Amino acid sequence: MKILVVGGGGREHAIIASLAKSPKKPEIFCAPGNGGISQLATCVDIKATDIDAMVRFAKENQIDLTVVAPDDPLVLGMVDRFEAEGLRAFGPRANAAIIEGSKVFSKELMKKYHIPTAKYEVFSDYDSALSYVRNTSYPTVVKAEGLALGKGVIIANNREEAEAAVREIMQDKAFGDAGNRVVIEEFLTGQEVSVLAFTDGKTMVPMVSAQDHKRAYDGDQGLNTGGIGTFSPSRLYTAEIHAECMEKIFLPTMHAMNQEGRTFQGVLYFGLIMTADGVKVIEYNARFGDPETQVVLPRLKTDLLTIFEAIIDQKLSEVSVEWADNAAVCVVLASGGYPKSYQKGYEITGIDIAESLDDIVVYHAGTICKDGKFFTNGGRVLGVTAVGTDLDDAIRKAYDGVSKISFQDMHYRKDIGIK
Repeated sequence: MKILVVGGGGREHAIIASLAKSPKKPEIFCAPGNGGISQLATCVDIKATDIDAMVRFAKENQIDLTVVAPDDPLVLGMVDRFEAEGLRAFGPRANAAIIEGSKVFSKELMKKYHIPTAKYEVFSDYDSALSYVRNTSYPTVVKAEGLALGKGVIIANNREEAEAAVREIMQDKAFGDAGNRVVIEEFLTGQEVSVLAFTDGKTMVPMVSAQDHKRAYDGDQGLNTGGIGTFSPSRLYTAEIHAECMEKIFLPTMHAMNQEGRTFQGVLYFGLIMTADGVKVIEYNARFGDPETQVVLPRLKTDLLTIFEAIIDQKLSEVSVEWADNAAVCVVLASGGYPKSYQKGYEITGIDIAESLDDIVVYHAGTICKDGKFFTNGGRVLGVTAVGTDLDDAIRKAYDGVSKISFQDMHYRKDIGIK
């Protein structure tokens, strides 16, 4: 069996590592891939959003299944196009991926179907948005409507910061067309938890919980990143909270999408916040989260390929999805300066030593392989993931692995998993 995985980050490396364990022993290709992925799959130099080239490659190489992992190609309709060409693809169609592609759509969906979320207003006019933030309470949250690499959300603590955020998104176009409209919503207080779920539109199977660290520096200081570390399970996500989420959020979202004629088949990511008024939805993603995938999939006992195929065939109810009773922690090693400007091309040493340790796997996010050596090629470079009997055990192992790796200007947080 031949599988093509679209994407080239740490999430894709984790997906491929899981697929490679399948008893079906698939031959795996990845486009565009990265240095670490090249050790498990044949990397193909095709941009993740180049739908025509992906279809052409899949046909020419008789690919049996294409897994579309990133948000951009999903929102652009890559799955739709593959299906139209008679090709099998995993991931939501464009009309369902809009749940991530448009924050306005997702907020209005939640309002219509009474799914708990923050109060909000939508603005397409710059002056109207400015007028609103001059009269709202603080802190407040300003979001670019569209996809912005996980960075289009700004928490403003006062009027000056809110005005700057609106200007950056709507006038300066810091996130391009993603900022044509903004969502301004109330700031919710509480701990955030991520729950990814497998769904075929008829059955919803949540995965084990995770929590990630967005801020660049220890103690949740510094700029927001796409995720600088993560751990699973959350220390706060109890069986009682899970039951509440199933009843008020997970299943209602699946049914709402069906009602709207937008059946969601794939991985639906729930960004949750536990407030004094119960659990609420901060955001949806239409795919595996990054870096949450790097701690969730290592805990999966069931064959991932079997799950993917069941979702495509709407037979998820026939699969028993099982998880290990353990914990996982992922510490992201980033380029100095990330999430702002940073240099690329530094040699990375010690990955092999880290991976020789028990229960450690190093997922590559922004690397390139040349002459058998790895070099930095992105902001988030590596994700050092450890599995342990509990979180404290996994934290200790993860940082032991981190200590073996080095590259110039390497940056990482020292407090991942301690929340």
